[in-house]
Amino acid sequence: MSINKNKGIKLLSIIVAIVAILTTAVIIYLNQPKFGRSVRGERLERVQQSPNYRDGKFQNLEPTPHLTSEKSMVRAMFDYLFGKNDNVRPYATLPCVKTDLRALDTEQELLLWFGHSSYLILSAGERILIDPVFEDASPVSFFNKPFEGTDIYQADDMPDIDYLIITHDHWDHLDYETVSKLQDRVKTVICPLGVGEQFDYWGYKPEQIVEMDWSERYSADSNFTIHCLPTRHFSGRVSNSCLTLWAGYMVVTPSQTIYVSGDGGYGTHFAAIAHQFPDIDVAIVENGQYNDDWQHLHLMPEEMVRVVEQLHPKRVFTGHNGKYALSRHAWDEPLNGALKIPSASTPMIGEVVCLQDSIISRNSWWQLNSKL
Repeated sequence: MSINKNKGIKLLSIIVAIVAILTTAVIIYLNQPKFGRSVRGERLERVQQSPNYRDGKFQNLEPTPHLTSEKSMVRAMFDYLFGKNDNVRPYATLPCVKTDLRALDTEQELLLWFGHSSYLILSAGERILIDPVFEDASPVSFFNKPFEGTDIYQADDMPDIDYLIITHDHWDHLDYETVSKLQDRVKTVICPLGVGEQFDYWGYKPEQIVEMDWSERYSADSNFTIHCLPTRHFSGRVSNSCLTLWAGYMVVTPSQTIYVSGDGGYGTHFAAIAHQFPDIDVAIVENGQYNDDWQHLHLMPEEMVRVVEQLHPKRVFTGHNGKYALSRHAWDEPLNGALKIPSASTPMIGEVVCLQDSIISRNSWWQLNSKL
């Protein structure tokens, strides 16, 4: 009897030791800088005073359940991770253009797309970099790997940046490695409330960081204004905590009015934005990673078209596609959907688009890499 008891105690001790080791390993892993840190101090006080912060977290303007199907969270995640669709990723290397970004003429009005939601815009002599992700779009490098051929740009390729704009604190929009490497070349960071905590943690100086709530604006001078606008989404690096805000932006320069939708589902805020800004030159609209299981969190294809009709911009670029598979739809479905919009440009990754050109580029470059 005592022998069996001793064996049981020994087995229990081994199990406790293994659990302790695994717990310690997880804690050490989650304490890496890339996971960021929670908002604190004066920044937390400002967050808690926001009219959009209630019940311990940021809230959307209208009720937004994360799941919109009858599936459980476990089943929805299982379908996302293991659901079958043999066209989720391209079957061949995608064509891209490697442009010397440092040689671009800042006197021109230019736009370049780096895949997914990363853009470089030159307007009124300023360089604007949006949601750059050139290293990891997830906590682990083997997950959310970029499509073959789409990772030709790195932080070292970027020129000096006047405005680094971040829409929200998700891995596929805020990459620790990328923004850390850019720190010495960024003049001003524009981000939603709370997100500045990550930049502060990662070594940015307080004078570099501008945090805004919805309906606030930042003006470096009378000729250049960035408006922070609502989206319908969520945030969080480790969990869907919503302790930092998510946002879209309207960048108003002497020559362009540029809308950046950020991530988010359809909502009443689009009509309000259209009313406030009736003359939009360029709209960068989310188009991809949608799913019936979370249809309030990303624009569904028909909603993307509806948003463009409401905003009626002169020129449209669609993002959140072309580099990662974060849903189960065909990888080229969003790009094909963009062709339904007459004002939509469809450049390759790295292709220079002149925003002053009256001709809208509609090159269907992806169709050579799509399965019939």
